[in-house]
Amino acid sequence: MAKTSELDHEFASYAATEAGKLLLEIRAGSHNLSSSNLDLGAYGDIQSHDLLVKLISDQFPNDMILSEEGSEDQNRTSKERVWIIDPLDGTREYCIEGRSDWAVHVALSNNGIPEVGAVALPSFGMTYSTFRPPHTPLASDTIRIIYSRTRSVPVAEFLSEELNGDLFRMGSAGAKSMAVVNGDADIYVHSGGQYEWDSCAPVAVALASGIHASRLDGTPLRYNQKDLHVPDLLICRKELADPVLTLLR
Repeated sequence: MAKTSELDHEFASYAATEAGKLLLEIRAGSHNLSSSNLDLGAYGDIQSHDLLVKLISDQFPNDMILSEEGSEDQNRTSKERVWIIDPLDGTREYCIEGRSDWAVHVALSNNGIPEVGAVALPSFGMTYSTFRPPHTPLASDTIRIIYSRTRSVPVAEFLSEELNGDLFRMGSAGAKSMAVVNGDADIYVHSGGQYEWDSCAPVAVALASGIHASRLDGTPLRYNQKDLHVPDLLICRKELADPVLTLLR
């Protein structure tokens, strides 16, 4: 397996933060969209993608990049080091004035393992990363389960009933995952499918922070796979992992 270094972790945090700053500028109207046929979300996606690709290519010219906004190179599956990025996670929320639940994801998959990652939450001026991962905060009295803002997630409702937990909705997989990392939520559960760029960086940060992350059946999450579809996801406090997985089995 290829080695990762402190530079990888520091770079992921830097790149996600810089892309977040650019997206804030675009959202504030610093860029002239009137000359473009693109809407705010599409324009932000492309500009953030272009910046991240340039930063990664300049710093790590031998690494491959998998981006939601880029064309896929099937040669990536033969490479150990692949940067997996979501230039704008939560495009719908980004386009709604006042919403803060959108993010930038930058991760490095090393032989399929999400070793390096950063999730920027630009509206909060925060970047969570494996460079200096946060400590898991103390548990709350009531279990808080966070899930998709725009779709029904029956497994979340099931866990809420079984664990007597409170349900909360939020956009952006990155924002929901970091809510568990920073203690605003205890469980983030998703079913119905995502893609690798939706969860690679959040999973890397969660694992580095002492948070449990897996498939709903408890199997580890692996990235840079031939099939980019990730069917389901569980991110939760470690002490809740066994009770949750037992219920889901």
